[in-house]
Amino acid sequence: MKKILLTDDEARMLDLLSLYLTPAGFHCIKSTSGEHTLKLLKEEEIDLVLLDVLMPGFNGFETTEAIRRFSDVPIILLTALHQKEDIVKGLKLGADDYIVKPFDEDELVARITAVFRRVSDDFARRIEKDGLIWDEFSHELIYNGMTIPVTPKEFSIIGQLIKNPNRVFSRDQLLSIVWGYDVGTDGRTVDSHVRNLRDKLRKAGFPADQYIKTVWGIGYKWLK
Repeated sequence: MKKILLTDDEARMLDLLSLYLTPAGFHCIKSTSGEHTLKLLKEEEIDLVLLDVLMPGFNGFETTEAIRRFSDVPIILLTALHQKEDIVKGLKLGADDYIVKPFDEDELVARITAVFRRVSDDFARRIEKDGLIWDEFSHELIYNGMTIPVTPKEFSIIGQLIKNPNRVFSRDQLLSIVWGYDVGTDGRTVDSHVRNLRDKLRKAGFPADQYIKTVWGIGYKWLK
């Protein structure tokens, strides 16, 4: 079930959105401020943020900009502002869509579904976890905006692990997937690459040991 974080300073609007989206199969979490939304995003696995623009204090534009500093989670802005410049501003800041109030229930669900459909095609090729981004498009591993210099083999190893959380890959499986069983390559080569990968992640500040786990006698896995 997709988890949607609803953000609006009006409790009535949060209840209405939840009333619309829950029967459509979405699990809704409510937030009444941009600050609280940022906190929840860092604590929970959220699939999409539905974000009101006209909130007191930290508004929707500012919240969107702050979210994009650490997450690629899909964002849909929801607001009474309908001027072209407001819509363009929201999209430039990183929103994936923009819905103007008053809105139709069916349109809301359709737009959310459309965003999920668009991002699902790219999900397996660009994955984010706690500020770490594995991007197959650019062939980069990025943490908090800084590129981590990894070798092609290290990039492929972490890609296999991060795309399949909690699945154990044996050394032989990684050899087959990453090396294709090159002559002279054995399980110790996998161990060496994983060790180097962990070191590079640690130096960049990412808690590698919390995620890349050794399964003794078998291989490695990525903890979800």
